Amino acid sequence: MLLLTTLLALGAALGVPAATPGETACSSFTLQDVSNVTVALIGTEYYPAGATVNISNPYSQINTNSLPAFCRIELSITTNATANKTAGTDVWLPDSWNGRLLGFGSGGLGGGIVVSDMGHVAVQQGFAGVSTDTGHLSNAGDGIWGGPHNDNAIIDFAYRALHLSVIAGKQVTEQYYGNAANKSYYLGCSTGTLKEVQQFPEDFDGVVVGSPANWMTHLPVWSIYVNLAVLPVGSPQWITQDMWSGLIHDEVMKQCDALDGVTDGIINNPLICHFQPETLACESGQNASTCLNPEQINAIHTAFSPYYQNGTYVFEGLYPGGEGGYANTLLGPVIGSISVDYYRYFILNDTTWDPATLNLSDIQLADRLNAANMNAIATDITPFVGPEHNGKVIHYVGMADNVISAGNSLHYYGTVRDQMAQTSMPNMDDYYRLFTVPGMAHCSGGYGANAFGGGGQAASGMPPTTNDPTHNVLSAMVQWVEEGVAPDHLVAAYYNNNNATQGVAFTRPLCKYPQQITYLGGDSNNATSFACT
Repeated sequence: MLLLTTLLALGAALGVPAATPGETACSSFTLQDVSNVTVALIGTEYYPAGATVNISNPYSQINTNSLPAFCRIELSITTNATANKTAGTDVWLPDSWNGRLLGFGSGGLGGGIVVSDMGHVAVQQGFAGVSTDTGHLSNAGDGIWGGPHNDNAIIDFAYRALHLSVIAGKQVTEQYYGNAANKSYYLGCSTGTLKEVQQFPEDFDGVVVGSPANWMTHLPVWSIYVNLAVLPVGSPQWITQDMWSGLIHDEVMKQCDALDGVTDGIINNPLICHFQPETLACESGQNASTCLNPEQINAIHTAFSPYYQNGTYVFEGLYPGGEGGYANTLLGPVIGSISVDYYRYFILNDTTWDPATLNLSDIQLADRLNAANMNAIATDITPFVGPEHNGKVIHYVGMADNVISAGNSLHYYGTVRDQMAQTSMPNMDDYYRLFTVPGMAHCSGGYGANAFGGGGQAASGMPPTTNDPTHNVLSAMVQWVEEGVAPDHLVAAYYNNNNATQGVAFTRPLCKYPQQITYLGGDSNNATSFACT
């Protein structure tokens, strides 16, 4: 008995699970009291290794038989007892647990457990996974749930559901395994991630955030403004998908592709690409499909320039290099529903509001209201990264992001750098590193080395080539937090047609901002032919 007690104590000290997880433990799991959160157990389900996992909701889906064994625990979290408001939360617990917890965030205005990443990332890599539906069910583009005056739903979405789910998830994980998680991490892209760093610094030890939608009072305004620059369809300023993907993109490549030393179809450093659409100006008698009129040239300048309203900075512009993706989203024939719904249901509570009427007063109103305190633009992150907590941030952004200008990430990083320079922690590299991803669209996709373990990538058929800290950003974060080894670069892959089953086309280093990729010579399909300088 003494030997058993000693072994259990040693296991706890090393972070080795004391309980034996498996089908019996899963089916017999009984929820004990959870501190600081009101939680109800909805159900449990055990999936043996190789079992078909087919789960879907309006936001996320998974259908695979490639996962190791795990237990799915479904919970209902009370977010506001007075209003009888709840949020759904899942905790997925692999039999082969690595002793860590991993939380996930959703994107857009979506509501649903992120089952795709819970399986393809958390369970697949041995983490206990936690995800919430943020208090509602919807796809990423649907914000109708926010109105009329549905303040509790908006607060849950902004921060409350995730925070309470993390608190509950940690305790459920400890109850199931018999040991608390050694460290807690977050992996997400687009919505939610920086709020945890700024408002709830104790929730996670390391946060991996991609292309954050952190300036919510300005992002929808900018999205509408950019789209209106080319609308309506058929007007002199309208530019077709074919023109964006062909005529304009080809000219961008002609002007800027070789600036980094190699012609490879990627603008590796769009910050030095000063695209001049005037080179495509129509001459007398020229076919309009092969040139640009003055209104179209002006629209391109509008889309690619920082947005100021009456001298006040609002948002950064698009960067050259992702023209085909921009035409499918921000510069398409219909203004994105996320931006419209944000104003209709979160700010104005006016379902008939016309985005074409957008003006300075709308921007000022959104800033004053800051619905549910949704903005995550605080620049002093000392409570998270300071010596009392010692948290770490890895931030990445696709430089051809077709939903949120990549410049937003650079802008936020710069404001934090300037603020932290005034504190006792002036060296950002000690706790916050930003990596730029040339050619990548929003979170994944695009034409560039875009597979490196970011949120949603594995679930989209683009996993990292290996899970070591050089090729997997989550592993890099774990190594930084637990061993003190910070990543100075990552190596990402581009799969043919963005599909891992078709093989790797090329690899590239991802550089720590403000460093950029420089071609050294040799095989341009190999990351070793490039350096970060």
